[in-house]
Amino acid sequence: MSDPIPYLNLSPTSEDVPEIPNVGERTKMRWAAILRKFALTSEDWEVLLDSIETGRCTPFLGAGACVPTLPLGAQLANEWAERFRYPLEDRDLSKIAQYVAVTHRDGLYPKSILARWFQNSSCPDFNAANQVHRLLAEFPLPVYVTTNYDDFMWQALQAADKKGARRDFCRWNDDLRFKADELDLPPPVFEEIPPYEPDPEKPIVFHLHGHKNHPDSLVLTEDDYVDFLIAISKNEELLPPRITRAFSRSTLLFVGYSLADWNFRLLFRKLVTYIQQGSNKKRAHLSVQVEPFAGNDDVLLKQRIRAIKYLNQYYSELNIRVFWGDCEAFTKVLRKKWEKRHAAPLPAMRKQMSGKNPA
Repeated sequence: MSDPIPYLNLSPTSEDVPEIPNVGERTKMRWAAILRKFALTSEDWEVLLDSIETGRCTPFLGAGACVPTLPLGAQLANEWAERFRYPLEDRDLSKIAQYVAVTHRDGLYPKSILARWFQNSSCPDFNAANQVHRLLAEFPLPVYVTTNYDDFMWQALQAADKKGARRDFCRWNDDLRFKADELDLPPPVFEEIPPYEPDPEKPIVFHLHGHKNHPDSLVLTEDDYVDFLIAISKNEELLPPRITRAFSRSTLLFVGYSLADWNFRLLFRKLVTYIQQGSNKKRAHLSVQVEPFAGNDDVLLKQRIRAIKYLNQYYSELNIRVFWGDCEAFTKVLRKKWEKRHAAPLPAMRKQMSGKNPA
């Protein structure tokens, strides 16, 4: 018989967890018991469901939302490092893209390569019950934000019969703003006449870091990330007012991000300025996070506990609740709770609620 799962004191000052090396299933059981202590409460779920129902939730999608259809940046970075003989040890995609741009004396070259790579990539199965883009598309939400270059969120909205869904990207540098005709860029959707206003039937997917169809718009190299952050910090008009209003007046649902991603952490610090504005300072937000050291069974239990306590404390200070798990696990639970709340499948429920027009 296996030993019972021990009680572990997880208070912030606790240091009485033994250094237990990995012993297979027994350690996994203990770790699962620990994660349950950090699980979202019924009240957390109720707040999230209410914000979705009223249209005051803004999904914020990162690269993890595209797994397994697309590889994470780390995998692509390794491929590029081998292809271009990257000489340094730090295999971060933005650093390698910077190296490619410098060695080829062309800042657009790595972006063009990436854009062509997307042309040969596949799409998710939007008929899958736990496909995260499709589930989010079924909700009555007006604004979706992503730092991904792909079109998956917009395609999911089309699959959900929201044919009026629009897409746009941030004009974060002078070329994007003043040379749109030369670059063959579409006009910004929020500058259309008559004015476009997103709603649950005609939502907007806003790409902060650019869109694959327009290589000039991609935030890819180290220089790009620096220029992007400087630009949006200096010029608040770079982000459309409807997008900044979504940041400052709705519950943000981060899906597919990790605090281990330094580029996201820099962007996140900028988003904090919106999260802490006015009434939004009191609003609860939610982040879907893969558990620390997922897939690495060699990490000691005590180290795992310290990591998860730190991350929970970091997020809690910003009033952000954490779901520990991958996107598929989160989607499965969210769908189940939503349909239980409304006692109806999502497509039927969406039609009933489509008339709501959130602020």
